[in-house]
Amino acid sequence: MIQTIENQTQIILDSIADGVFTINPDWKITSFNRAAEKITGIKKDEALDRHCWEVFRASICEKYCALRKTMETGHPIINQSIFIVNSDGERIPVSISTALLKDRNNNVIGGVETFRDLSVVEALRKELSGQHSFLDIISKNKEMQRLFGMLEQVSESNTTIILEGESGTGKELFAKAIHSLSQRKNGPMVTINCGSLPDTLLESELFGYKAGAFTDAKKDKPGRLAIAEGGTVFLDEIGDISPALQMRLLRVLQDRVYEPLGSTKSQKANVRIVCATNKNLESLVKEGTFRQDLYYRINVVKLILPPLRKRKEDIPLLAEHFVLKFNRLIGKEIHGLSSEVLPILMSYDFPGNIRELENIMEYATLVCKNSLIGIEHLPDYLRQGSDTNEIVLKETGEKDLSWNDMERSLIYEALRKNNWNRAGTAAQMGIHPTTLWRKIKRLNLQIPKQDGRTRKP
Repeated sequence: MIQTIENQTQIILDSIADGVFTINPDWKITSFNRAAEKITGIKKDEALDRHCWEVFRASICEKYCALRKTMETGHPIINQSIFIVNSDGERIPVSISTALLKDRNNNVIGGVETFRDLSVVEALRKELSGQHSFLDIISKNKEMQRLFGMLEQVSESNTTIILEGESGTGKELFAKAIHSLSQRKNGPMVTINCGSLPDTLLESELFGYKAGAFTDAKKDKPGRLAIAEGGTVFLDEIGDISPALQMRLLRVLQDRVYEPLGSTKSQKANVRIVCATNKNLESLVKEGTFRQDLYYRINVVKLILPPLRKRKEDIPLLAEHFVLKFNRLIGKEIHGLSSEVLPILMSYDFPGNIRELENIMEYATLVCKNSLIGIEHLPDYLRQGSDTNEIVLKETGEKDLSWNDMERSLIYEALRKNNWNRAGTAAQMGIHPTTLWRKIKRLNLQIPKQDGRTRKP
Protein backbone atom coordinates (compact mmCIF):
# COMPACT_ATOMS: atom_id res chain seq x y z
CA MET A 1 0.00 0.00 0.00
CA ILE A 2 2.80 2.42 1.01
CA GLN A 3 4.69 1.54 -2.17
CA THR A 4 1.58 2.29 -4.23
CA ILE A 5 1.17 5.72 -2.59
CA GLU A 6 4.84 6.52 -3.23
CA ASN A 7 4.49 5.55 -6.89
CA GLN A 8 1.40 7.69 -7.27
CA THR A 9 3.17 10.61 -5.63
CA GLN A 10 6.11 10.26 -8.00
CA ILE A 11 3.75 10.12 -11.02
CA ILE A 12 2.10 13.35 -9.85
CA LEU A 13 5.46 15.06 -9.28
CA ASP A 14 6.75 14.00 -12.70
CA SER A 15 3.66 15.47 -14.40
CA ILE A 16 4.38 18.95 -12.98
CA ALA A 17 6.15 21.39 -15.32
CA ASP A 18 8.06 23.02 -12.44
CA GLY A 19 11.05 21.40 -10.86
CA VAL A 20 10.31 19.90 -7.42
CA PHE A 21 12.60 18.41 -4.81
CA THR A 22 12.21 17.52 -1.15
CA ILE A 23 14.75 17.26 1.66
CA ASN A 24 14.88 15.54 5.04
CA PRO A 25 16.03 17.25 8.29
CA ASP A 26 19.67 16.42 7.34
CA TRP A 27 19.29 18.53 4.16
CA LYS A 28 19.59 15.49 1.91
CA ILE A 29 17.39 15.25 -1.18
CA THR A 30 14.64 12.64 -0.84
CA SER A 31 12.77 13.22 -4.12
CA PHE A 32 13.62 14.85 -7.43
CA ASN A 33 11.06 15.08 -10.24
CA ARG A 34 11.48 14.90 -14.01
CA ALA A 35 11.29 18.69 -14.54
CA ALA A 36 14.07 19.11 -11.97
CA GLU A 37 16.20 16.71 -14.03
CA LYS A 38 15.49 18.68 -17.21
CA ILE A 39 16.24 22.12 -15.72
CA THR A 40 19.41 21.14 -13.87
CA GLY A 41 20.72 18.52 -16.28
CA ILE A 42 21.23 16.23 -13.28
CA LYS A 43 19.67 12.75 -13.16
CA LYS A 44 17.44 11.79 -10.26
CA ASP A 45 19.77 8.97 -9.16
CA GLU A 46 22.67 11.45 -8.98
CA ALA A 47 20.66 13.93 -6.88
CA LEU A 48 19.02 11.63 -4.33
CA ASP A 49 20.67 11.38 -0.90
CA ARG A 50 22.97 14.34 -1.65
CA HIS A 51 22.91 17.70 0.10
CA CYS A 52 20.79 20.16 -1.89
CA TRP A 53 23.60 22.75 -2.13
CA GLU A 54 25.86 20.18 -3.77
CA VAL A 55 23.29 19.68 -6.51
CA PHE A 56 22.08 23.21 -7.19
CA ARG A 57 25.06 25.47 -6.41
CA ALA A 58 22.61 28.38 -6.34
CA SER A 59 23.47 32.05 -5.89
CA ILE A 60 21.82 32.07 -2.42
CA CYS A 61 23.02 28.70 -1.09
CA GLU A 62 25.85 29.98 1.10
CA LYS A 63 24.24 32.90 2.97
CA TYR A 64 20.62 33.36 1.97
CA CYS A 65 19.18 29.86 1.50
CA ALA A 66 15.41 30.26 1.07
CA LEU A 67 14.64 26.71 2.17
CA ARG A 68 16.74 27.10 5.32
CA LYS A 69 14.86 30.30 6.14
CA THR A 70 11.55 28.45 5.75
CA MET A 71 12.79 25.55 7.90
CA GLU A 72 13.89 27.98 10.64
CA THR A 73 10.88 30.33 10.61
CA GLY A 74 8.11 28.12 9.32
CA HIS A 75 7.14 30.77 6.78
CA PRO A 76 6.94 29.81 3.08
CA ILE A 77 8.73 31.84 0.40
CA ILE A 78 6.91 32.54 -2.86
CA ASN A 79 8.46 33.27 -6.27
CA GLN A 80 11.95 34.40 -5.29
CA SER A 81 14.19 34.88 -8.36
CA ILE A 82 17.68 33.38 -8.13
CA PHE A 83 20.28 31.66 -10.33
CA ILE A 84 21.28 28.00 -10.15
CA VAL A 85 24.20 26.33 -11.94
CA ASN A 86 23.32 23.37 -14.16
CA SER A 87 25.45 20.32 -14.94
CA ASP A 88 27.18 22.20 -17.80
CA GLY A 89 28.20 25.04 -15.49
CA GLU A 90 25.66 27.47 -16.99
CA ARG A 91 23.77 29.98 -14.83
CA ILE A 92 20.02 29.34 -15.09
CA PRO A 93 17.54 31.97 -13.84
CA VAL A 94 14.75 30.34 -11.81
CA SER A 95 11.86 31.40 -9.60
CA ILE A 96 11.66 29.36 -6.37
CA SER A 97 9.01 28.74 -3.74
CA THR A 98 9.51 26.84 -0.47
CA ALA A 99 7.32 25.18 2.18
CA LEU A 100 7.58 22.80 5.13
CA LEU A 101 6.78 19.08 4.92
CA LYS A 102 4.78 17.80 7.90
CA ASP A 103 3.48 14.39 8.92
CA ARG A 104 -0.05 13.61 10.10
CA ASN A 105 0.84 14.75 13.61
CA ASN A 106 2.01 18.14 12.29
CA ASN A 107 5.66 17.36 12.96
CA VAL A 108 8.17 18.85 10.53
CA ILE A 109 9.82 16.03 8.57
CA GLY A 110 11.59 18.12 5.92
CA GLY A 111 11.05 20.79 3.29
CA VAL A 112 9.97 21.11 -0.33
CA GLU A 113 11.13 23.55 -2.96
CA THR A 114 9.68 24.16 -6.40
CA PHE A 115 11.55 26.06 -9.10
CA ARG A 116 10.48 27.41 -12.47
CA ASP A 117 12.91 27.94 -15.36
CA LEU A 118 12.94 31.64 -16.31
CA SER A 119 15.46 31.33 -19.16
CA VAL A 120 12.91 32.27 -21.83
CA VAL A 121 11.66 35.21 -19.77
CA GLU A 122 15.23 36.38 -19.12
CA ALA A 123 16.11 36.07 -22.81
CA LEU A 124 13.06 38.13 -23.74
CA ARG A 125 13.93 40.77 -21.13
CA LYS A 126 17.46 41.03 -22.51
CA GLU A 127 16.13 41.29 -26.07
CA LEU A 128 13.75 44.09 -25.10
CA SER A 129 16.49 45.81 -23.11
CA GLY A 130 18.84 45.50 -26.06
CA GLN A 131 16.39 47.45 -28.23
CA HIS A 132 16.85 50.38 -25.87
CA SER A 133 20.64 50.24 -25.49
CA PHE A 134 23.55 51.36 -27.61
CA LEU A 135 26.86 49.94 -26.44
CA ASP A 136 26.77 50.92 -22.73
CA ILE A 137 24.18 53.72 -23.14
CA ILE A 138 20.58 52.89 -22.21
CA SER A 139 17.63 54.92 -23.48
CA LYS A 140 14.32 54.66 -25.29
CA ASN A 141 14.00 58.44 -25.53
CA LYS A 142 13.47 59.61 -29.13
CA GLU A 143 16.18 62.27 -28.96
CA MET A 144 18.67 59.80 -27.53
CA GLN A 145 17.78 57.29 -30.24
CA ARG A 146 18.47 60.02 -32.81
CA LEU A 147 21.86 60.66 -31.19
CA PHE A 148 22.64 56.92 -31.37
CA GLY A 149 22.07 57.08 -35.12
CA MET A 150 24.35 60.10 -35.42
CA LEU A 151 27.07 58.37 -33.41
CA GLU A 152 27.28 55.58 -35.96
CA GLN A 153 27.63 58.11 -38.79
CA VAL A 154 30.22 60.45 -37.25
CA SER A 155 32.35 57.83 -35.47
CA GLU A 156 33.85 56.43 -38.66
CA SER A 157 35.57 59.71 -39.58
CA ASN A 158 38.31 61.65 -37.76
CA THR A 159 36.02 64.65 -37.29
CA THR A 160 36.38 66.52 -34.00
CA ILE A 161 33.23 66.17 -31.89
CA ILE A 162 31.91 68.32 -29.06
CA LEU A 163 29.55 66.74 -26.52
CA GLU A 164 27.46 69.30 -24.68
CA GLY A 165 25.31 68.53 -21.67
CA GLU A 166 24.87 68.95 -17.95
CA SER A 167 27.11 67.08 -15.51
CA GLY A 168 26.05 63.46 -15.15
CA THR A 169 24.31 63.11 -18.53
CA GLY A 170 26.75 60.48 -19.82
CA LYS A 171 29.19 62.48 -21.94
CA GLU A 172 32.07 60.13 -21.17
CA LEU A 173 29.97 57.11 -22.17
CA PHE A 174 29.28 58.83 -25.50
CA ALA A 175 33.00 59.53 -25.94
CA LYS A 176 33.79 55.85 -25.31
CA ALA A 177 31.10 54.84 -27.81
CA ILE A 178 32.61 57.16 -30.43
CA HIS A 179 36.04 55.61 -29.87
CA SER A 180 34.67 52.04 -29.94
CA LEU A 181 32.92 52.64 -33.27
CA SER A 182 35.84 54.43 -34.91
CA GLN A 183 38.70 53.10 -37.01
CA ARG A 184 40.93 53.96 -34.02
CA LYS A 185 39.17 51.48 -31.72
CA ASN A 186 42.28 49.32 -31.41
CA GLY A 187 44.30 52.32 -30.25
CA PRO A 188 44.21 53.83 -26.74
CA MET A 189 41.55 56.18 -25.44
CA VAL A 190 42.96 58.74 -23.01
CA THR A 191 40.73 60.95 -20.85
CA ILE A 192 41.76 64.21 -19.23
CA ASN A 193 39.46 66.36 -17.11
CA CYS A 194 40.37 69.94 -17.92
CA GLY A 195 38.39 71.31 -14.99
CA SER A 196 40.17 69.30 -12.30
CA LEU A 197 43.75 70.48 -12.95
CA PRO A 198 45.43 73.89 -12.64
CA ASP A 199 46.52 75.41 -15.94
CA THR A 200 50.26 74.70 -15.61
CA LEU A 201 49.72 71.08 -14.63
CA LEU A 202 47.11 70.58 -17.35
CA GLU A 203 49.57 71.83 -19.98
CA SER A 204 52.31 69.40 -18.91
CA GLU A 205 49.77 66.55 -18.67
CA LEU A 206 48.50 67.22 -22.17
CA PHE A 207 51.77 67.95 -24.03
CA GLY A 208 54.37 66.29 -21.78
CA TYR A 209 57.78 67.79 -21.02
CA LYS A 210 61.50 67.36 -21.50
CA ALA A 211 64.01 66.87 -18.71
CA GLY A 212 65.00 70.25 -17.26
CA ALA A 213 61.87 72.04 -18.50
CA PHE A 214 61.24 73.06 -14.89
CA THR A 215 62.73 72.38 -11.45
CA ASP A 216 61.23 68.93 -10.80
CA ALA A 217 61.51 67.67 -14.39
CA LYS A 218 64.24 65.06 -13.83
CA LYS A 219 63.49 63.10 -17.01
CA ASP A 220 61.33 63.23 -20.12
CA LYS A 221 57.64 62.52 -19.62
CA PRO A 222 55.26 61.93 -22.52
CA GLY A 223 51.95 63.80 -22.45
CA ARG A 224 48.47 62.45 -23.02
CA LEU A 225 48.68 63.32 -26.72
CA ALA A 226 51.71 61.06 -27.09
CA ILE A 227 50.19 58.28 -24.98
CA ALA A 228 47.04 58.35 -27.14
CA GLU A 229 49.01 58.00 -30.41
CA GLY A 230 46.76 56.28 -32.97
CA GLY A 231 43.75 56.56 -30.67
CA THR A 232 41.43 59.14 -29.11
CA VAL A 233 41.90 61.95 -26.59
CA PHE A 234 38.79 62.88 -24.63
CA LEU A 235 39.00 66.43 -23.24
CA ASP A 236 36.29 66.71 -20.61
CA GLU A 237 35.12 70.16 -19.42
CA ILE A 238 37.04 71.95 -22.18
CA GLY A 239 35.22 75.18 -21.34
CA ASP A 240 37.43 75.54 -18.24
CA ILE A 241 40.81 75.90 -20.01
CA SER A 242 42.64 79.23 -20.08
CA PRO A 243 43.05 81.42 -23.22
CA ALA A 244 46.78 80.59 -23.36
CA LEU A 245 46.13 76.84 -23.38
CA GLN A 246 43.30 77.36 -25.86
CA MET A 247 45.86 78.81 -28.27
CA ARG A 248 48.14 75.78 -27.98
CA LEU A 249 45.22 73.40 -28.42
CA LEU A 250 44.12 75.32 -31.51
CA ARG A 251 47.46 74.54 -33.14
CA VAL A 252 47.01 70.83 -32.41
CA LEU A 253 43.63 70.88 -34.14
CA GLN A 254 44.80 72.99 -37.10
CA ASP A 255 48.25 71.56 -37.82
CA ARG A 256 48.22 68.28 -35.86
CA VAL A 257 51.53 69.20 -34.20
CA TYR A 258 52.62 70.32 -30.72
CA GLU A 259 55.80 70.85 -28.66
CA PRO A 260 56.34 69.28 -25.23
CA LEU A 261 57.33 71.79 -22.54
CA GLY A 262 61.04 72.61 -22.81
CA SER A 263 61.31 71.29 -26.37
CA THR A 264 61.96 73.20 -29.59
CA LYS A 265 61.08 70.25 -31.78
CA SER A 266 57.50 69.69 -32.95
CA GLN A 267 55.81 66.30 -32.63
CA LYS A 268 52.99 64.92 -34.74
CA ALA A 269 49.65 64.42 -33.01
CA ASN A 270 48.08 61.35 -34.62
CA VAL A 271 44.97 61.43 -32.44
CA ARG A 272 41.29 62.13 -32.70
CA ILE A 273 39.98 64.70 -30.24
CA VAL A 274 36.57 64.47 -28.64
CA CYS A 275 35.59 67.36 -26.34
CA ALA A 276 32.88 67.73 -23.74
CA THR A 277 31.48 70.61 -21.72
CA ASN A 278 28.68 71.36 -19.30
CA LYS A 279 28.78 75.02 -20.34
CA ASN A 280 27.39 76.88 -23.31
CA LEU A 281 30.55 77.55 -25.34
CA GLU A 282 28.73 79.92 -27.67
CA SER A 283 27.94 82.15 -24.69
CA LEU A 284 31.57 81.94 -23.52
CA VAL A 285 32.69 83.08 -26.98
CA LYS A 286 30.38 86.11 -26.75
CA GLU A 287 31.77 86.87 -23.30
CA GLY A 288 35.32 86.70 -24.67
CA THR A 289 36.48 83.88 -22.36
CA PHE A 290 36.65 81.23 -25.09
CA ARG A 291 38.43 81.72 -28.42
CA GLN A 292 36.10 81.92 -31.38
CA ASP A 293 38.55 80.19 -33.74
CA LEU A 294 38.97 77.27 -31.32
CA TYR A 295 35.20 77.05 -30.89
CA TYR A 296 34.70 76.66 -34.64
CA ARG A 297 37.47 74.04 -34.77
CA ILE A 298 35.89 71.81 -32.15
CA ASN A 299 32.29 72.56 -33.14
CA VAL A 300 32.39 70.55 -36.38
CA VAL A 301 29.86 68.08 -34.96
CA LYS A 302 27.93 68.99 -31.81
CA LEU A 303 25.89 66.42 -29.92
CA ILE A 304 23.69 67.89 -27.17
CA LEU A 305 22.80 65.31 -24.51
CA PRO A 306 19.39 65.89 -22.89
CA PRO A 307 19.21 65.95 -19.07
CA LEU A 308 17.40 63.12 -17.32
CA ARG A 309 14.44 65.36 -16.45
CA LYS A 310 13.74 65.61 -20.21
CA ARG A 311 13.94 61.85 -20.76
CA LYS A 312 12.03 60.56 -17.74
CA GLU A 313 10.77 57.56 -19.69
CA ASP A 314 14.33 56.22 -19.23
CA ILE A 315 14.19 56.27 -15.43
CA PRO A 316 12.59 52.77 -15.07
CA LEU A 317 15.12 51.30 -17.54
CA LEU A 318 18.08 52.96 -15.86
CA ALA A 319 16.90 52.10 -12.35
CA GLU A 320 16.58 48.41 -13.29
CA HIS A 321 19.99 48.51 -14.97
CA PHE A 322 21.65 49.96 -11.86
CA VAL A 323 19.92 47.51 -9.52
CA LEU A 324 21.22 44.59 -11.62
CA LYS A 325 24.68 46.19 -11.73
CA PHE A 326 24.91 46.60 -7.96
CA ASN A 327 23.38 43.17 -7.39
CA ARG A 328 26.42 41.75 -9.16
CA LEU A 329 28.92 44.03 -7.42
CA ILE A 330 27.52 43.67 -3.90
CA GLY A 331 26.24 40.10 -4.17
CA LYS A 332 22.55 40.91 -3.58
CA GLU A 333 19.44 39.31 -5.11
CA ILE A 334 17.14 42.37 -5.29
CA HIS A 335 14.41 41.96 -7.91
CA GLY A 336 13.55 45.60 -8.53
CA LEU A 337 11.56 48.52 -7.14
CA SER A 338 8.36 48.38 -5.12
CA SER A 339 5.29 50.10 -6.58
CA GLU A 340 5.75 53.13 -4.27
CA VAL A 341 9.29 53.98 -5.38
CA LEU A 342 8.97 54.56 -9.12
CA PRO A 343 6.46 57.45 -8.86
CA ILE A 344 8.83 59.23 -6.45
CA LEU A 345 11.72 58.82 -8.89
CA MET A 346 9.54 59.89 -11.82
CA SER A 347 8.47 63.08 -10.05
CA TYR A 348 12.04 64.08 -9.10
CA ASP A 349 14.01 66.35 -11.47
CA PHE A 350 17.48 64.81 -10.87
CA PRO A 351 19.78 67.88 -10.91
CA GLY A 352 22.68 65.40 -10.86
CA ASN A 353 21.18 63.50 -13.81
CA ILE A 354 22.06 59.85 -14.45
CA ARG A 355 25.00 59.95 -12.06
CA GLU A 356 22.64 60.95 -9.25
CA LEU A 357 20.19 58.16 -10.12
CA GLU A 358 23.08 55.69 -10.09
CA ASN A 359 24.16 56.90 -6.63
CA ILE A 360 20.58 56.60 -5.35
CA MET A 361 20.30 53.02 -6.63
CA GLU A 362 23.69 52.09 -5.17
CA TYR A 363 22.64 53.41 -1.76
CA ALA A 364 19.24 51.68 -1.95
CA THR A 365 20.83 48.36 -2.96
CA LEU A 366 23.28 48.58 -0.08
CA VAL A 367 20.68 49.21 2.64
CA CYS A 368 17.89 47.01 1.23
CA LYS A 369 17.54 43.68 3.03
CA ASN A 370 14.40 42.65 1.15
CA SER A 371 13.71 41.45 -2.38
CA LEU A 372 12.30 44.83 -3.45
CA ILE A 373 13.59 48.36 -2.89
CA GLY A 374 11.03 50.38 -0.94
CA ILE A 375 10.61 54.03 0.02
CA GLU A 376 12.47 53.35 3.27
CA HIS A 377 15.60 52.46 1.28
CA LEU A 378 15.78 55.80 -0.55
CA PRO A 379 18.05 58.63 0.65
CA ASP A 380 16.50 61.00 3.20
CA TYR A 381 16.18 63.91 0.78
CA LEU A 382 13.98 61.81 -1.52
CA ARG A 383 11.88 60.33 1.28
CA GLN A 384 11.36 63.52 3.25
CA GLY A 385 12.12 66.55 1.11
CA SER A 386 11.13 65.40 -2.36
CA ASP A 387 8.75 67.26 -4.63
CA THR A 388 6.51 64.20 -4.32
CA ASN A 389 5.86 64.71 -0.63
CA GLU A 390 5.41 68.46 -1.08
CA ILE A 391 2.86 67.91 -3.84
CA VAL A 392 0.89 65.40 -1.76
CA LEU A 393 0.84 67.66 1.28
CA LYS A 394 -0.35 70.57 -0.86
CA GLU A 395 -3.17 68.52 -2.35
CA THR A 396 -4.35 66.68 0.76
CA GLY A 397 -3.17 68.80 3.67
CA GLU A 398 -2.52 65.57 5.59
CA LYS A 399 0.59 64.16 7.19
CA ASP A 400 -0.41 60.49 7.23
CA LEU A 401 -1.05 59.65 3.60
CA SER A 402 -2.26 56.49 1.96
CA TRP A 403 -0.56 55.19 -1.16
CA ASN A 404 -3.70 56.08 -3.17
CA ASP A 405 -3.46 59.68 -1.96
CA MET A 406 0.18 59.86 -2.99
CA GLU A 407 -0.44 58.22 -6.38
CA ARG A 408 -3.48 60.47 -7.06
CA SER A 409 -1.46 63.60 -6.33
CA LEU A 410 1.53 62.43 -8.38
CA ILE A 411 -0.59 61.67 -11.45
CA TYR A 412 -2.58 64.91 -11.11
CA GLU A 413 0.63 66.97 -10.91
CA ALA A 414 2.21 65.11 -13.86
CA LEU A 415 -0.91 65.74 -15.97
CA ARG A 416 -0.95 69.41 -15.01
CA LYS A 417 2.73 69.85 -15.98
CA ASN A 418 1.98 68.21 -19.34
CA ASN A 419 -1.00 70.51 -20.02
CA TRP A 420 -3.38 67.57 -19.31
CA ASN A 421 -1.93 65.65 -22.25
CA ARG A 422 -2.35 61.96 -21.35
CA ALA A 423 0.02 60.57 -23.99
CA GLY A 424 2.82 62.93 -22.93
CA THR A 425 2.18 62.25 -19.24
CA ALA A 426 2.26 58.48 -19.77
CA ALA A 427 5.56 58.76 -21.69
CA GLN A 428 7.07 60.88 -18.89
CA MET A 429 5.94 58.40 -16.24
CA GLY A 430 7.21 55.44 -18.24
CA ILE A 431 3.81 53.70 -18.48
CA HIS A 432 1.39 52.90 -21.30
CA PRO A 433 -1.36 55.49 -21.97
CA THR A 434 -4.00 52.81 -21.32
CA THR A 435 -2.46 52.14 -17.90
CA LEU A 436 -2.58 55.86 -17.13
CA TRP A 437 -6.24 56.04 -18.18
CA ARG A 438 -7.12 53.11 -15.88
CA LYS A 439 -5.35 54.83 -12.98
CA ILE A 440 -7.24 58.07 -13.64
CA LYS A 441 -10.54 56.15 -13.54
CA ARG A 442 -9.60 54.07 -10.47
CA LEU A 443 -8.43 57.10 -8.50
CA ASN A 444 -11.45 59.14 -9.63
CA LEU A 445 -9.24 61.99 -10.83
CA GLN A 446 -11.18 65.01 -12.08
CA ILE A 447 -9.25 66.59 -14.95
CA PRO A 448 -10.20 69.14 -17.61
CA LYS A 449 -12.06 67.56 -20.51
CA GLN A 450 -9.96 67.50 -23.67
CA ASP A 451 -8.54 65.06 -26.17
CA GLY A 452 -5.76 63.18 -24.36
CA ARG A 453 -3.93 62.80 -27.66
CA THR A 454 -3.69 66.55 -28.21
CA ARG A 455 -0.11 67.60 -28.56
CA LYS A 456 1.36 69.84 -25.94
CA PRO A 457 1.76 73.38 -27.35
